[in-house]
Formats: sequence, C-alpha cells, structure tokens
Amino acid sequence: MAFWLIKSEPDAWSWDQQVARGKAGEPWSGVRNHTAKLNLMKMKRGERAFFYHSNVGKEIVGICEVAREAYPDPTAPEGSPWVVCDFVAVAPLAKPVTLEDVKAEPKLKDMLLINNSRLSVQPVSDAEWKTVCAMGGVRP
Repeated sequence: MAFWLIKSEPDAWSWDQQVARGKAGEPWSGVRNHTAKLNLMKMKRGERAFFYHSNVGKEIVGICEVAREAYPDPTAPEGSPWVVCDFVAVAPLAKPVTLEDVKAEPKLKDMLLINNSRLSVQPVSDAEWKTVCAMGGVRP
C-alpha cells in the first residue's frame, strides 16, 4: 500500500469540511499540475493520505482514505487530462504536525513536503508515514 499527502488551503477546503462530507467523501478537484495528476492516477482505493493545510496553518491535521480511484475532473473542461480521486476523512491527528515540526525531524529530511513544497499531491514513504503518525499521536 502506498501513502500520500494532499494539500488544501483551509479557506478553500478545510479538514472540518472534509470530515463533514462523511462517507460520501469529496472529489479532490482542481489539480492542475501534471506531477500531482500522475500521483492521483497512481492512487488505489483504500490507500491513506495525510490532509495538509497549506498557506494558513501549514500543518498536517488528519488522515484521509482513497474512496474512489482516478476519474475525469468534473471541474475541468471536457476532454482535458485532469483527474480527481474521491477521499473520505478517517481520523484527525491528536496533535497537528506543523511544517516546522517536519523540518526539525531528521528522519523527515527527504520528505517532499520540505523538498518540493509546491507539489499539492505527493507520495509519502512508509518510514515518513510512521514518523509523522507518531509525531501526530496516531497509530500508523
């Protein structure tokens, strides 16, 4: 199973809004970066992703699960290459893990959150997943 990190500006789509969607989940729409799109296309149902508040907060606040694999983005022009995956909220982190926390943890020095900070959908290694979960007070 692969692990991921998805970013959202909380004033556009927040963790609380994701939780409120319940089992219906929410399409992760509006991705317009080819690398992020390719990452969405790799996701499999049941895989987990950290939910990261970007711009405001800059912290990992929860864990989501892929509920539906990639399909055409309904917010994109017809025939465009953009896709979405549907995500459902699984659990909040007991303690949000800030970007500063990630940067301060030597085990996370290679994490894309630090090294490719603009990428909105990114893979997370097994070791990074376990480390962030421990920092956030949740079981991996």
